[in-house]
Amino acid sequence: MNKILKWILIIIAVFVFLGILGQMAYQQNKPAAQQQEIADNNAQQTYEPVKETIENDPVNEATSEIQYSIPEQTPSASSQRENLTVHFIDVGQGDSIFIEYAGKTMLVDAGENQMGYTVSAFLKERKISSLDYVVATHPHADHIGGMLTILNNYPVGQFIDSGYPHTSKTYENMLMAIDTKNIPFHVAERGETIDLAPGTEILVLNPKKEQSEELNENSVVIKITHGDVSFLLMGDAGLEAEENIVGAGYNVDADILKVGHHASTSGSGHEFISSVSPEISIIEVGADNDYGHPHTEILQRLQSVSTVYRTDHHGTISITTDGSTYTVTTEKIAGGKNSITSTVTTTDTTTRSASKGAVVSPVETSTIDEGIKIISLSLKEEFVKIRDPVFSSVDLMGWQIKDEDDKHTSTSSSFELESNGISGDPLWNNDVDTASLYYNEGSLADSLRG
Repeated sequence: MNKILKWILIIIAVFVFLGILGQMAYQQNKPAAQQQEIADNNAQQTYEPVKETIENDPVNEATSEIQYSIPEQTPSASSQRENLTVHFIDVGQGDSIFIEYAGKTMLVDAGENQMGYTVSAFLKERKISSLDYVVATHPHADHIGGMLTILNNYPVGQFIDSGYPHTSKTYENMLMAIDTKNIPFHVAERGETIDLAPGTEILVLNPKKEQSEELNENSVVIKITHGDVSFLLMGDAGLEAEENIVGAGYNVDADILKVGHHASTSGSGHEFISSVSPEISIIEVGADNDYGHPHTEILQRLQSVSTVYRTDHHGTISITTDGSTYTVTTEKIAGGKNSITSTVTTTDTTTRSASKGAVVSPVETSTIDEGIKIISLSLKEEFVKIRDPVFSSVDLMGWQIKDEDDKHTSTSSSFELESNGISGDPLWNNDVDTASLYYNEGSLADSLRG
């Protein structure tokens, strides 16, 4: 058994044992009459244990080590060897990110328990038969719940963990599966690099050596750099981790930000987002979730500096880069009215022409005839033009156009944009500004910087 994995399991066992002792002491200190009442109630009831693992996914005791030798994989047709692709998989209220480059693969988190099948189906669709790296950013169920499905169905070259012990059955089952299958186990350390393949760098920015008392703040945070394009994946790291990473002197500037903790106010601080200065912000979040994610304050902060994509609106979001340009492909158009894929291409020269600290939003060009788009804007003439390229007219009642800081908003009354039609709306006179077009239910339809 891996020595570090052994110690984590021992710590979990100690926590469980101390919990049992505490419960026994509590029971002994109760009045006799109360203890008898509890005994009578227990005698009348039969309890079923809580089943946290998927019934069809038992830990495979008979798995041989040979099964986990990683075969050479042929890159999927949609991803050439010179391209790095990062997929933000729609797993509802949770995280799962799949990275592929030069025939090598990495999975970061796997969503809730029932989402393991969703992640597995996504991998099978891409003809993935094994995983070089699997990363669990931290032990919360919405990040590692689906791991057991993955571990039982795919050979894994190395498993990387935050190293923060957690007493949940989900976490314990995951560790036991790793041990049973003899998967190399490693605790992430700040400053180290993950060797996925030559040509791309993956740097670990968190956790720090001294662990935080808050589980989320120990999330594994990684920065992926491929040529001139970079991704920052925050897990559920919050304000404490953000401040610590920046304070340690790490460069957090990134083109694409996977927003921490589902865009909760526990993270994405103003100074941190300013330091990252993302062009694209990805929020992995479930529709109508119980937590109110993304929180309005954070959503507005992100929208003021970047183009925001959300898995609850856009489905699975894939970003492919050759190191100088990148393409954003979404499973669906925000608003749910279209189920086809839309592609947005942003050139590096365009997005890097703005000075540091300025608001940066990429110019977007649709490669398909689908979806309302902003086709031009004039700051001098205070004018923005939007176009409907589809074959039927669209009612724009309730749609809004906003400027960069949401200082000015134009809300459409009852207005119908004809098929393949173009309409102009007044904008606001600034030296530099971004026009953002919103559906009537509030999600971002398109944006253009002028």
